[in-house]
Amino acid sequence: MPEKNFTITRLIKLLILCILATGANFLLNTFSVYFIKIPLFLDTVFNAAVCFTAGLFPGIFTALLTYTALSIRNGGFDPFILCAIAEVLLIWKFRPTEPIQIPNHYSNEKAVAVFVSIFARLMLLFIVCCLMISILGGIIDYVYYTLLENSKLYFSAEDMFKLGLFQSNVPILVLNILSRFPVNIVDRFIVIFGGYFISQLLTLKSRRTEIKP
Repeated sequence: MPEKNFTITRLIKLLILCILATGANFLLNTFSVYFIKIPLFLDTVFNAAVCFTAGLFPGIFTALLTYTALSIRNGGFDPFILCAIAEVLLIWKFRPTEPIQIPNHYSNEKAVAVFVSIFARLMLLFIVCCLMISILGGIIDYVYYTLLENSKLYFSAEDMFKLGLFQSNVPILVLNILSRFPVNIVDRFIVIFGGYFISQLLTLKSRRTEIKP
């Protein structure tokens, strides 16, 4: 019975975490797009944080909740939910498996080695996400808006870079992919490193408890 109660309690905590992360994604995206108007997406930072903290399925669930909320706000289906899910899968696959160490728990040499290892993994994850999400997002844009001729209901971050590429006679599919790279270089850096930093803050208390004598 205690084991069952523990499972239910954990599920409730995960659900609350996912809901709070969804709200944070929504607010961050709304603030960046509609208030300070910077050419970034910033709608998956807390998907990454949840995935780093709680695992694959909570990360995907947060992504689904976030894009449901964004679709309601934007007044239509958002096909780029596939990018958010793919990003969570990549984070789960390439994530660092060892957390940043609390000072005095390891020697200085060990702490530096752990930090370098984590930074290298995060950089690899950043590069992979930037490349894969740009390609996938470009393909989705091409299929959904060009081949299927759906109307785009809102101006998104990459659209400002498309204007310059239109004059170069670049094929539409290539244009859709290339226009995302400048956005994703900054956006994925914030998502990966920001999401990991948030996850470390979320788990800091439990890690301190673990090393108490």
